Amino acid sequence: MTNDLEQRVRENLANPKNMGEMKDADSVGTAGSPDCGDMMRLWLKFKERDGQKIIEDASFQGFGCETAIAVASVATEMLKGKPVSEASLMKGTELAAPLGPLPPMKIHCASLVEEALRYALQPSAPKAPKPQVQAPTLSSTMTEAQAGGMKIVFKGK
Repeated sequence: MTNDLEQRVRENLANPKNMGEMKDADSVGTAGSPDCGDMMRLWLKFKERDGQKIIEDASFQGFGCETAIAVASVATEMLKGKPVSEASLMKGTELAAPLGPLPPMKIHCASLVEEALRYALQPSAPKAPKPQVQAPTLSSTMTEAQAGGMKIVFKGK
């Protein structure tokens, strides 16, 4: 990567914008493969303005290389306020444009963000999942009486 691109990637990695799950999202899109290690999840919140569906807010979670996280950071900023009709036509190169031209071996990072956006914008895209009830911990399963099971009691020294 060029020094200028590296600097912009580092800045967005050090201070990523819109990183984290959006609890009140209207839609979520996930792209990537856990097998290769690159995964991207993009949450979108919409509003109506002048009869158009507009992206009011966007956030992401990314697992993978620094460039993918930097692209997601700048893309979520860029998507805010855009009509869905316009956002649905955006390519990965446009989503990564604030970083500058990506080297060929990093283009897949922008494609990952583009794919997550496509899934989030599909009319059949699911709403963001509701928070799950936390599963019992190993400690709680051992110290709470289980039906037909045994209870382990830890004693202090």
